[in-house]
Amino acid sequence: MVKNDEWIRKMSGKGGMIEPFEPGQARDGVISYGVSSYGYDFRLSETFLVPVIGANEAIDPKNTAGASYEQVETSCFALAPGTCVLGKSVEYFRIPRDVLGLCTGKSTYARCGVLINITPLEPEWEGVVTISIANTSAAPVRLYANEGIAQVIFIAAESVCKTSYADRKGKYQGQKEIGKAKI
Repeated sequence: MVKNDEWIRKMSGKGGMIEPFEPGQARDGVISYGVSSYGYDFRLSETFLVPVIGANEAIDPKNTAGASYEQVETSCFALAPGTCVLGKSVEYFRIPRDVLGLCTGKSTYARCGVLINITPLEPEWEGVVTISIANTSAAPVRLYANEGIAQVIFIAAESVCKTSYADRKGKYQGQKEIGKAKI
């Protein structure tokens, strides 16, 4: 079952599921963020990791140690056409053991040709969300820090999982910075 706004407020207020937490929907002059009917719109931080790639180089997901990234801190990032950047959420999440979080990009960005890719927030995973942001349009698109970037929908399991992300000691557990690919 999909969890509603009351459950999200309860779990984030006393339970600390989302910090910092916006119990309403901030929307005046910004790309909205906060609680919606059946989800939580989270914000993009001011930190971006930009791949620095030569003409014949490739990013190897099995070996990112040698990959070069430039860290950029800005309140507005201009994402060039046909490029991708990594960002992170402002919010720190603590997912309950009987819940899975599925994320999708905000329609405001989708209508500008921006695709957001975020893997599921697994049971008992915690940390800031690493966000892959790709510009499929023919023009640069501005990304606004501290405003909405994606929505997480919390889905309750029929029964509690036998092994959670924390039990497996997942490699991205507790991340506070943008996480590059790990094997």
